[in-house]
Amino acid sequence: MSSLLENLNPEQRAAVTLPAEHALVLAGAGSGKTRVLTTRIAWLIAQGAARPAEILAVTFTNKAAKEMSARLAALLPLDVRGMWIGTFHGLSNRLLRTHYKEAGLPQTFQILDSADQLAAVKRLLKALNVDEERFPPRELAQFINASKEQGLRAEAVEAWDEPTRRRVELLVEYERQCQREGVVDFAELLLRAHELLSRNEPLLHHYQQRFRHVLVDEFQDSNPLQYRWLKRFAGGGAALFAVGDDDQSIYGFRGAEVANLRTFEREFGVRHLIRLEQNYRSFSNILDAANALIRNNSQRLGKNLWTERGGGEPLRLYAAGNDTEEARFIADETRTLLRQGHRPGEIAVLYRANAQSRVVEHALFSAGIAYRVYGGLRFFERQEVKHALAYLRLVANRHDDTAFARVVNFPVRGIGSRTLEQLQELARSHDESLWAASARLSGRSGQSLTAFMRLVDAMAEGCAGIRLAELIEQVLKHSGLRAHYQSERDAQDRVANLEELVHAAGQFEAEHAGAVALDSAPLAPGGDANGDRRAEPLIEFLTYAALESGEHQAGAGQEAIQLMTVHAAKGLEFDAVFLTGLEEGLFPHENSIEQDRGLEEERRLMYVAVTRARKRLYLTLSEARMLHGQTRYRLPSRFIEEIPPELIQRQSVAPAAARGTSSMPMAHRPGPAVRAATPGRAAGAREAELAHGLRIGQSVHHARFGQGVILGAEGRGTDARVQVQFTQAGVKWLALSVAKLTPA
Repeated sequence: MSSLLENLNPEQRAAVTLPAEHALVLAGAGSGKTRVLTTRIAWLIAQGAARPAEILAVTFTNKAAKEMSARLAALLPLDVRGMWIGTFHGLSNRLLRTHYKEAGLPQTFQILDSADQLAAVKRLLKALNVDEERFPPRELAQFINASKEQGLRAEAVEAWDEPTRRRVELLVEYERQCQREGVVDFAELLLRAHELLSRNEPLLHHYQQRFRHVLVDEFQDSNPLQYRWLKRFAGGGAALFAVGDDDQSIYGFRGAEVANLRTFEREFGVRHLIRLEQNYRSFSNILDAANALIRNNSQRLGKNLWTERGGGEPLRLYAAGNDTEEARFIADETRTLLRQGHRPGEIAVLYRANAQSRVVEHALFSAGIAYRVYGGLRFFERQEVKHALAYLRLVANRHDDTAFARVVNFPVRGIGSRTLEQLQELARSHDESLWAASARLSGRSGQSLTAFMRLVDAMAEGCAGIRLAELIEQVLKHSGLRAHYQSERDAQDRVANLEELVHAAGQFEAEHAGAVALDSAPLAPGGDANGDRRAEPLIEFLTYAALESGEHQAGAGQEAIQLMTVHAAKGLEFDAVFLTGLEEGLFPHENSIEQDRGLEEERRLMYVAVTRARKRLYLTLSEARMLHGQTRYRLPSRFIEEIPPELIQRQSVAPAAARGTSSMPMAHRPGPAVRAATPGRAAGAREAELAHGLRIGQSVHHARFGQGVILGAEGRGTDARVQVQFTQAGVKWLALSVAKLTPA
C-alpha cells in the first residue's frame, strides 16, 4: 500500500483512490475532508494519473488554500507555487491577469475590496447628485454584488418597480465608472472570468484541455455563478471531484445554494458518492445530539456521524431567568473550567446574533476574564454603537471634538469634508472647540452647522426628568441613527446593537446609579458638567462604556475566551462550547420560522454549532430577554426538544436573590406568575399567566388566523402583545386588548 494511504480510514481511502470520474464526497464535521482532498491530489500525481499543471483545486478562503498547499508540499517533494490552487476570486484574478486584453481590462487593473467599493459607490452617487437617503450606498453595493453573483449584468436584472429600475440604472453607471478607472470589485472578478471563458471558445478549449482534474472544497457554499464557473472548467471532460456537506450549508443569505449538491449529482451523472461519517473531533454524546437534530431536515442527502472516542459527558442545559443571569452562569462556569486546567483559547461562547455578545462581555469583564470577539468587534467598538455614544458625549459635553467630528455629518446632513477642514482651522486659530468655532461660519455651511447644534441642544433639553435608558432611546430617535440603520439591508444586527445599548443603560442604571432619574433641568448648552449632578448618570455610563471597550480585553498573543456568532465559528473547534440564547424567535430566528427553507438552514446552523465542541457542550437559554427595546418571554428553542433527553443533564445555580444581587432592572423583571419552562417538555407545559386568562404555551383560536400556540409576550396593560404561532398563518404579534384570542 502506498504510504499516502497508510493513515486513512476505509471511506477516506476509497475517496482518495477513486477513478478519474466525477465524484461527490459528503464529508461530515470533523471527518478529515481537507486531508482527503489534499491526499487525492497527491495520489493522482504520485500514480501518474495527472501532472501538477493538470490540476485545478478551488476553495473558499485564502486560509484554506494556504493550508491545502502546505499539506500537499508535505506529502510530495514538489513546488506547489506554480499549481492552480486557490480561491474562486484568486484564481479568477490569475486568469484575468493572464488574459487581460481578451477580458477588456488594462494590464494594471486594480481590485476594489469592500471598503474601496463602498467609497466608489459613494463617489458615483455624489457625481450623479443622487440622494443617499433614498439609495443608501451600502445597500446599493449589496445590490450590485448580488446581481453579479447571480451571473447577471444590468440588462438582465428584472426591475419590477421604480426603485429597482433606478438601482439598475445606477448599476450601469457604476460599471462604466469601474471600466473607466480600470478597477474591478470581488464579484466582478468571478463574473468577468466566467464571461471571458463563455465568449472565447479557443481560450475555453485551452483550459478545458489543460485541467484534467478539478477539485473543489466546501461545495455546499457555492452560489449559482461559482457553480457555472466550475462547469466551464470541467465541461471538456475533466473529472470534477466535489467535497461538501449539505448539513453545514449556512450561507443562504450570501447566495449559497445547498441545492448545487443535488444539481451537480444530476447534471454530471455522478456515479461515486462517498460518505465520510467517522468523526475525529467530538465524543459520541455530542455527535448523537447533532445527528438527532439534523435528522429533522427533509432535504438532505443523509449521513450519520460516529466516533471511536467514547460517549463522553452529557450535554449540560441551563435555563436562566433572564439574559443577565445566563451571562453570569457562563462567566462562573468559565472560571471553573479555567481552574480545572482548560486553556482559555479552547473555550468558546457562541451566539445567534451579534447583539447578544454585550451582556456576555459585561459578565466576563466583571469576572476579570480576558476574552476576544472573533471575526468581529467588541460591542462598544461597533460602528453604530460608537456613533450613538458620540451623540451622547456631545449631549454631556458640547466641546468634545472627537465626538463632534464623528457625527456632525452622520447621518448625512450636507456638511462635507471641506467644511470640516475650515472648521478645524478656525478652531485652531481661535484656540476653541469645534462646537464654539461653528458659530463663526456663515453661508450654507454655517446654516447646516447651526441646524446640527440646535439638534444636539434639543436632545439635551429632552433629558429633563427621564431615566438614562429613555434618554438614549430619545437620542437614537432624534439623531436619525435608528432610521438610518433601519434603511440598510443588513439593518437587523445594527439596529439590534442600538437596542442593546438601551438595555445596557437600563441595566447599568439599576446596578450602578441606583435607578436615579436625571434632574428636571436640561444639560447646559456649554456641556460643563463640573459640579453639576444633572449629567452624572450619563457621564458615569459613558465612562463605563469606555472602560468596558478597553480593559480586560486580550492583548496580542494572549490566550482568551473566544466569543463569536455561530456563522463565524464554522470550521473551528473547541474543547468547551457555550451555545447561548436557545429560545424560539432567537434560535431559530423569528424571520425563519414561517419558511421551511429558512427553518432548515437554522437547524443546519444549530448542527454546525453543536459539532464545534470536542469534549463539553453547554446549552443555555433565558426565559426573559431584552430584545428590540423590550423584555420578551419566550419558549425554549424547538432544537432543544429535538435532542434526546437522555443526552442532556440539567445545570442549576443559586437564584440571583440568594446571592444578594439583582439580576435585572426592576422595570424589566417578569411578574411572579412567570416561571421558566422545562426544556424538553411540550410547549403547553409552561404556566406563564398572561392577561385575559391566557398563558404562554397555550393553544388558542383566532377568528381570522385559526388555531395557534402562544410563543411569547411583551409589554403590560393596554400595550401588552403576544406572539402566536398559527398553523396556517405562521407567526404573528397581536395586541392582547383587541386580539380576541380564545382557548382552543
